[in-house]
Amino acid sequence: MKSVAVSHALGQSPCSTLPLSSLFACFGMQDVQNAPDIDELNNLAQRFSGANSRQIPAFVDAGCFEQDPRYYETIVAEASQVPTRNTHWHDAFNAMIWMLFPQSKHRLNRFHIADISQYGAHPRTPRRNRLTHFDECGVVLAVPASYLEQANQLLEALAQHQWQRAFCEFKQAWGSHVYPFIFGHAIYEMLLNPFIGLTAKWLAVVVPDEFTESSVNQQFQMVDCALELRLLEFDGLSSKQVLKPLPVLGVPGWSNTQNDAFYANTDYFRPLSASALPTLQLPLTCQ
Repeated sequence: MKSVAVSHALGQSPCSTLPLSSLFACFGMQDVQNAPDIDELNNLAQRFSGANSRQIPAFVDAGCFEQDPRYYETIVAEASQVPTRNTHWHDAFNAMIWMLFPQSKHRLNRFHIADISQYGAHPRTPRRNRLTHFDECGVVLAVPASYLEQANQLLEALAQHQWQRAFCEFKQAWGSHVYPFIFGHAIYEMLLNPFIGLTAKWLAVVVPDEFTESSVNQQFQMVDCALELRLLEFDGLSSKQVLKPLPVLGVPGWSNTQNDAFYANTDYFRPLSASALPTLQLPLTCQ
């Protein structure tokens, strides 16, 4: 990968700088050329778990499990180990998400195990397919409780594919009323070489008002807690009417080219299908 000079962004909003720069800054990674190796990932995890008393599994070379008949999610659940390919960006980003969102990652794993126990590992259930999609390509939209009214207008615009309204008219609301956090490790991998068409699935959560004045580390903890509760609320995404698409490069501050012509590209910012079902997420409310 081309060297990436990373600025220190710990005091910045997650949408105030390009996502990879924000992520690398959270881990103190600068001039990144290669994915961190497994030892580096475990050292980072030890630092995160020690600072936050959060359970983060060990990252173990995937080659150690070649003769293990257990399914990936079963290994995570039973051994508290994540099979990980060494110096592999996809798996390294997965490890980083485990460090930032351990409660939610464990909750996803428990949903998988519940379905595996009831239906077997293969084929995946529809719920497990949706969980996997979110695990790979999810974005969490965090809304402080006092901003629900304003945020719901932006979220409804997203749900209706009113992209110009969501990203341009409500541009100032991003990072002030709605805070985006990438959860899907595959999204980070694709951002190494971003392309028109890069799309995530979003899930909105409510966070406490003190979120806005908190450190980035504290913000991740609040979002992690809120996301786990949201996943429980929707029974692990049992319904297909929860997640909605998010053109990642359209989020204000997440791409270097965001002009009128960019947002007018209907091949990327696609209109809502006439057969699309409304999301069960909205309106977002305090529980």
